[in-house]
Amino acid sequence: MKKEERAGIIISELKKLYPHAECMLKYSGIPERLVVATILSAQTTDAAVNRVTPQLWKRYSTMEKLSSADLSHVEELLKTIGLFRNKAKFIVKAAGYMREFGLQDSIDELVKIPGVGRKTANVVIGEIFGKPAITVDTHVKRLSGRLGLSTNTDPGKIELDLKKIIPEQEQTMFSHRLITHGRQVCKALKPLCSACALRNICPS
Repeated sequence: MKKEERAGIIISELKKLYPHAECMLKYSGIPERLVVATILSAQTTDAAVNRVTPQLWKRYSTMEKLSSADLSHVEELLKTIGLFRNKAKFIVKAAGYMREFGLQDSIDELVKIPGVGRKTANVVIGEIFGKPAITVDTHVKRLSGRLGLSTNTDPGKIELDLKKIIPEQEQTMFSHRLITHGRQVCKALKPLCSACALRNICPS
């Protein structure tokens, strides 16, 4: 089976399974907050991020306030999530950058924001600007390999592989649905293969 054919079946099945899949990070509809939340989500669950951001926004309601925050205060708010010291530095710098330059609807511009890589940039491109975007997080990386959609391990190369076989109009929702499937069924340590709707076409 060609990758394009397998991808088409996967898209169709995931649509049935997760018709309302969405970005799970809460950001109150404020684009800059999504950037901050996505930076915080690296090697941390969205649920953990959603537990700390309400207090973060309560204390620093704007990017201007966050950009001038005392780093130790920010660290204290983030101490329950992984890599909190590095993340505190990044989000304070990111807030300063966004306050000065705003948000642009291109990957090349978004990755200039401190702490923002292609994953975060694609989240923003798809969620905020409504453009086609493939977000390669740990789930998309794992499932792309297991489902035979990419043989690469580098997230940037996986993104390019998926863009070749996933139609543009499907890319953003495909990412959301694949992430949801990775969380609920195709887990890292104990995948629930017997309960997986994709088992008949999964080469793994």
